[in-house]
Amino acid sequence: MPTLLIQNGTIVNADSTVRADLLIGGGIVKDVRPAIPPNSAQTIVDATGLLILPGGIDAHTHLDMPFGGTTSSDDFETGTRAAAIGGTTTIVDFAIQARGTKMRTALDTWWKKAEGKACIDYGLHMIVTDLSDAGLEDMDDLVREGVASFKLFMAYPNALMVDDATIFKAMRQTAKNGALICMHAENGSVIDVIVQQALAEGKTAPIYHALTRPTQAEAEAVHRAIAMAEIAGAPVYIVHLSSEDALNQVREARDRGLPAFAETCPQYLLLSLEDVADKGWEGAKYVFTPPLRERRNQPKLWEGLRKDNLQVVSTDHCPFCFEDQKALGKDDFSKIPNGGPGIENRLQLLHHHGVGKGHFSINRFVELVSTAPARIFGMYPKKGVLAVGSDADVVLWDPFASHTISAATHHMRVDYSMFEGFKLRGNARDVYSRGELIVSKGNFIGKPGRGQYLRRQARGGAWK
Repeated sequence: MPTLLIQNGTIVNADSTVRADLLIGGGIVKDVRPAIPPNSAQTIVDATGLLILPGGIDAHTHLDMPFGGTTSSDDFETGTRAAAIGGTTTIVDFAIQARGTKMRTALDTWWKKAEGKACIDYGLHMIVTDLSDAGLEDMDDLVREGVASFKLFMAYPNALMVDDATIFKAMRQTAKNGALICMHAENGSVIDVIVQQALAEGKTAPIYHALTRPTQAEAEAVHRAIAMAEIAGAPVYIVHLSSEDALNQVREARDRGLPAFAETCPQYLLLSLEDVADKGWEGAKYVFTPPLRERRNQPKLWEGLRKDNLQVVSTDHCPFCFEDQKALGKDDFSKIPNGGPGIENRLQLLHHHGVGKGHFSINRFVELVSTAPARIFGMYPKKGVLAVGSDADVVLWDPFASHTISAATHHMRVDYSMFEGFKLRGNARDVYSRGELIVSKGNFIGKPGRGQYLRRQARGGAWK
């Protein structure tokens, strides 16, 4: 691989902003300093006026995932291509253990899904649905295979939900093997009662998906998850946190010094229940779990990001086409496949609305979209930073480029955008993955299958 010198840009890491050059060779960063001699490299790129960022890391995606009688519309090729165009160079997707099977079977299945398709590097979390005594040893085996995190569900009864005993056993095991438990925290049993009552009353429209999932059901489950983790002596990571009520539980735990972490997603920061209340069937586009919340929650979530009570912004990218897949729940909101698209637009949205509107600095932006997920999920300093020895995952970011989000022009394989018509400032111009140019002036020029599986390190970041 030829050496590459990126000159005249501003290198932004989570902890620094410097005018410097970046020398790349063999897929890694070789040097970072001002005025690197041009004869040091075979190829020179002028980054005047651009920010040089570490590649984005989306730690929560669902590609080629079976759910609700169908399968998410983006596979590992289309999903990772769209991610790359948006400035994301690494994802962590979710393999799902089928009940009655070993986790290793699910790992093999998801490797096959990605093989020959992934355009960027990827890791895998394991969704645990069946934890027998042998399953505890199964978790240790997966840690040795680089699966450094396990997800359990407190929602979706009779599908993905597990009981508290299973959650607690898994947490005790990760306290020993150093992995991290990720929790989908909603009280699924209570929600199911509310859902059945709504359906019995003839309330079948998409809006009732949100109205039957109160914020208290999220907050209660977050509180319970943190309590079980504290008893087990294990860290815990709350996925897709959506409300002030739930955030208060994380903040209080962190104030007590507990290793409790949480992410939120652009949809909870920028869309609200009020935005979709009168959309009728179009509201099916916004059926995901947790649902959209009242607008009053948004300032608290932005504050959580600013004060580090929320550490990561991921997408929970799980797209289903409106015309055919979402239509499975036309007469019953509980049958609408849960999920929405977003893998392509995360950096654009967070830069414009986060940095551009003064919620946080460009360094905090880098931390939220790259450095923190790399640390928490065992990829740092290989990923998440531009430093000597790190992978040369590099985004040349134009902070002044204008972009309008539209399903007509996006690259995700889905027929709508949750952020249709959003006008944004800031976008990826060129994207490098391990030193290879895969996006040039917004156009994908990489090859499917070039992405590598990441063997992540258990306890890859400090838990405090």
